[in-house]
Amino acid sequence: MNRPFNFSAGPATLPLPVLERAQAELVDWNGSGMSVMEMSHRGKEFTSIAEKAEADLRSLLSIPDNYRVLFLQGGASSQFAMVPMNLHRGRPSADYVNTGVWSKKAIGEGARFLDVSIAASAEANGFTDIPAQDSWTLNADAAYVHYTPNETIGGVEFGWIPDTGDVPLVADMSSTILSRPLDVSRFGLIYAGAQKNVGPSGLTLVFVRDDLMGDAAPRTPTQFDYKVLSDHGSMANTPPTLAWYLAGLVFDWLLAQGGVTAMAEINQRKADKLYAAIDASDFYANPVAKDARSWMNIPFTLADAERDTEFLSGAAEAGLFSLKGHRSVGGMRASIYNAMPESGVDALIQYMSEFERDKA
Repeated sequence: MNRPFNFSAGPATLPLPVLERAQAELVDWNGSGMSVMEMSHRGKEFTSIAEKAEADLRSLLSIPDNYRVLFLQGGASSQFAMVPMNLHRGRPSADYVNTGVWSKKAIGEGARFLDVSIAASAEANGFTDIPAQDSWTLNADAAYVHYTPNETIGGVEFGWIPDTGDVPLVADMSSTILSRPLDVSRFGLIYAGAQKNVGPSGLTLVFVRDDLMGDAAPRTPTQFDYKVLSDHGSMANTPPTLAWYLAGLVFDWLLAQGGVTAMAEINQRKADKLYAAIDASDFYANPVAKDARSWMNIPFTLADAERDTEFLSGAAEAGLFSLKGHRSVGGMRASIYNAMPESGVDALIQYMSEFERDKA
């Protein structure tokens, strides 16, 4: 089978070995006579799948014992509400850092539940850079500080973890989780939608420190209370079993590749070579400050935007799919998550070079 290279920002490409394994196990998982889609989430078969997935995830990221790992529904966007519901702890306000579209969505939802203070914003520069921490205005009494380490749409990424002192740091890591080593102990809570580096859509990971659970706001729905969800092993209701299973296969695949340290080396190499190709050309450009460029999502524009449609059409013919930039930004965007092989980036660079040669 000749598979194209899929540069979609999410749902994103999955490792071919994971898809092939899932295909082989689809009708009969491990001799059980059942598909994972048919299993009771409380049965011993699925329990073994869930326990292994969590153990492998904890191993990959060295998650400390005082953090709960939750496998939830609702997408990362549901966490925009669940975070303030659970972490307000009687405090009236929280600090947010605004670095792009997803930060702004989190800010808008957070403001429904408490007073939001904008600790820093990159809006004045068109979200092409990260505000230096010495420019932030942080409130020592804030319930938490929220930021988005990587903005999937704008291609802006933090190269550092903010220092928020005793105030819990909350991060939306939907597009960077598992792409490199991570010191989970620096955070109060991390959440991530699965559909970029973890697995298919329909699953959200949450890592929450023990001391931040058990004090949800009054009238918080039962299924939104982290303590309830943790106490029930992420099974207070029927979980997204197929997505959980597929995530476990991805964790297994990552361990076989050498873990997140090995993936970081590959991911940095992929990003470096694509940025180098863009920077070496007058035909292509990337708008993001060099020290704030994303490893995962690389937007670029053509010198002549009138050629965008032609570029995308030729890319599809070359087996390079989903390169159109987000509608709010335009241009192109190459999302090169863990499952994007280096050969895919090489093929994109070659096509860009040939297109420039023929059209410049």
